[in-house]
Amino acid sequence: MNLKTFTILFAFFLSMGVGAQTSENIHPKREFRAAWIQTVNGQFKGMSADKMKQTLITQLNSLQAAGINAIIFQVRPEADALYASQLEPWSRFLTGVQGQAPSPYWDPMQFMIDECHKRGMEFHAWINPYRTKTNLNNELAASHVYNIHPEWFVTYGNQIYFDPALPESRKHICMVITDIVSRYDVDAIHMDDYFYPYPISGKDFPDDASFTRYGGGFSNKADWRRSNVNVLIKKIHETIREIKPWVKFGISPFGIYRNESSDPLGSKTNGLQNYDDLYADVLLWARQGWIDYNIPQIYWEIGHPRADYETLVKWWAKNTENRPLFIGQSVMNTVQHADPENPSINQLPRKMALQRAYQTIGGSCQWPASAVVENAGKYRDALVQEYHKYPALVPVFDFMDNKAPDKVRKVKKVWTADGYLLFWTAPNAKDEMDKAVQYVVYRFENKEDVNLDDPSHIVAVTRNNFYKMPYENGKTKYRYVITALDRLHNESRSVSKKVKL
Repeated sequence: MNLKTFTILFAFFLSMGVGAQTSENIHPKREFRAAWIQTVNGQFKGMSADKMKQTLITQLNSLQAAGINAIIFQVRPEADALYASQLEPWSRFLTGVQGQAPSPYWDPMQFMIDECHKRGMEFHAWINPYRTKTNLNNELAASHVYNIHPEWFVTYGNQIYFDPALPESRKHICMVITDIVSRYDVDAIHMDDYFYPYPISGKDFPDDASFTRYGGGFSNKADWRRSNVNVLIKKIHETIREIKPWVKFGISPFGIYRNESSDPLGSKTNGLQNYDDLYADVLLWARQGWIDYNIPQIYWEIGHPRADYETLVKWWAKNTENRPLFIGQSVMNTVQHADPENPSINQLPRKMALQRAYQTIGGSCQWPASAVVENAGKYRDALVQEYHKYPALVPVFDFMDNKAPDKVRKVKKVWTADGYLLFWTAPNAKDEMDKAVQYVVYRFENKEDVNLDDPSHIVAVTRNNFYKMPYENGKTKYRYVITALDRLHNESRSVSKKVKL
């Protein structure tokens, strides 16, 4: 870190009353570092299988080198599939024609799961629950559920949606999630900010008939709509837990829960509201334990007149409802706005300092991943050189599982044709939750204290049970330390081995 950057960050922490940074603030060992890869924008539409695979590999390599440890990949943009599904048709955002299988045949979600896990990254399957047509002019495949049960859907503006009031809608969405979680080794199911659609001025969502049929017990439609979404969220969480209790369910809501003008407990903002406009009671979901993490999309800049970034980060940090909180960051907004205290630099240093100032904030997610890969405003450079300089493990979700796996066994050093390798054997496990799925390899100088809380010593996070050591001249002594991680990133006790390199 150069002196100028350090001075800015130091002053910023003092101004917030949290004191100077510690090494844990600057380089935390545990931090969620994710990126969203969307498909609904058509960036892969009609691309050949080979080109799309190569594009994704290039993106993943770039993101891995930038310290990203989780990928949120859009697999269901409009009740379709970027994976092999018997329930919904192949997405037009893959082949260009909805219902048309890729040729040569391949499964983008399975490909991404394999490639993410190969790189020590989590894979979160991002689905849109209700949206069916992003544009009324789009053609739906004959096999699309809309053509089988048109009575489940409503048209609003230029789009078509599942009616959130119908039990049949919820049942179908939960079937889709059951299918994904049962057949694919996903680490999480993820939804973004589209629940009831963003309101169109002067047009009410057309659900009068459904309210007449299902609205008994509700004195107003807004409470009923929120209840419809609540029931879906609860059912999805229960569905996932029953199938694979280690798979997380996360939400990335719009950045404002409620404005203070609507609710004294709301934020000092003046914008669209999750609770009132999208009928998404995100805090209730967290409080009830129906979601496992929350990534509000705080895409505005510090100093925005109606939705100030700093105001919102502080508000969410105080309103986590005891669930993991990560910040949704807009790469372009960050690099296009100057730091109000130092107009010669963009807002990334201030935003990162603010994010890491609160113990209740466990990381962030970058929107969009492509902007990181393209190094917009040298954003990626900053991650590589400073903010993600060292690897970070995904935070432990201890309310899901807090038991670490056993330590690795039979650590040995072996000369092979590929070089000098450390090998180890996986620990024994009684069930899937105890199984080691990844390993962390640390390296220390010969007489250096072993401090596993310092991520600068992490040289690999891998699914392999071996690590190739960088051989020098065979005279320098090092200590390598290996730990095991289970599916929820609980870390085992360590085993060490001295080597000469």
